[in-house]
Amino acid sequence: MELGLPTGFEVFSADDHISLADDIWYENFPADLKDQAPRVMHVDGGWVLGSGGKTFLPPAFIEVLNQYDPVSGSHSGDIDARLAALDSEGVSQELAFPNAILALLHWPDKNIRELCFRIYNEYLAGVQERSNGRIWGVGLVNWWDAEGAARTLAELKALGLRTFLMPLNPGKDDDGKPIDYAGTAMAGVWDAIEESGVPVSHHIGETTPGIPSQVNTLGVGMLQSVAPFREVFAKYILGGILDRHPTLKVGWFEGGINWVPSAVQDAEHINASFHHLNDHDLEHPVQHYWDQHMTASFMVDPLGLDLIDRIGVGRAMWSSDFPHNESTYGYTPESLASVVAQVGTDAARAILGDNVRGYLGLGSDPTGGSVA
Repeated sequence: MELGLPTGFEVFSADDHISLADDIWYENFPADLKDQAPRVMHVDGGWVLGSGGKTFLPPAFIEVLNQYDPVSGSHSGDIDARLAALDSEGVSQELAFPNAILALLHWPDKNIRELCFRIYNEYLAGVQERSNGRIWGVGLVNWWDAEGAARTLAELKALGLRTFLMPLNPGKDDDGKPIDYAGTAMAGVWDAIEESGVPVSHHIGETTPGIPSQVNTLGVGMLQSVAPFREVFAKYILGGILDRHPTLKVGWFEGGINWVPSAVQDAEHINASFHHLNDHDLEHPVQHYWDQHMTASFMVDPLGLDLIDRIGVGRAMWSSDFPHNESTYGYTPESLASVVAQVGTDAARAILGDNVRGYLGLGSDPTGGSVA
């Protein structure tokens, strides 16, 4: 299919997913801790996590996993099949987020949690290497204490990973109190992240509806799930994180891009309306923080592309979301062609590959503003 892109241009999907198909934690935990290792199990065609021979994933989550895990190339156990799937869709490179292992983000024993993250990062670096630079993995780091953050970020960089997933819900501290990303207790963590120069990636999918729907449960849950960013977005800007850490780079993944202009507009209005009550005065206009620090990905978002002049060509990244149900898998060339048709060739080059390469430090943004 003719896409209207320059010959040789390499499409880079900014958000795909890869299931873990190897029992890496049990195999790599110290002998005295093996009984505490989460196990990777194959159940009804999907790869799930569990312990004691039983999965601890919710049934609804397993149902979703089993929709796409049987797709050829969906998991880490067959890199050749995965690259073939990318080739079939016209995608040269991808940024791969995890699937089921999101269940480990709030593992109660934080030492075990960090050990799981470190083992996963080492495994993921091997996947990157075997893919010859076509698969770039999203790692996991300690976000709950400054010393651990510095340690795991240094290890992540040494392994060649380019970004990490930071949960939208950071969980609780050792005293059982909710962690506040904008709070003073997190200052050392943000110092470590800023010093590392590694961009922070946030992704949808952690939250569930307050009251599950008896009808179209998955659809209702997904519609809620694709718009979860506002609270953390506000913490970065109104909470002063970016004023205190002015070189941070932040990516928002799989929530589309059409939410950005409304969130910026509302933050501007709220900041002005409550300025007399604020205990932190912003150092810049709200738009500055988006323009200088942030970027977001989408799969199919014609409304967002209609607003691209407000979002910024250098702030948007296309993704396939392979192999999820809502992905463009099966019609990726048509999706790519629609982006070119809507924004033109030059902007499409940025959106379909160059921006995410810049975000990961693999290249520069040809639109004139660096996103690395």
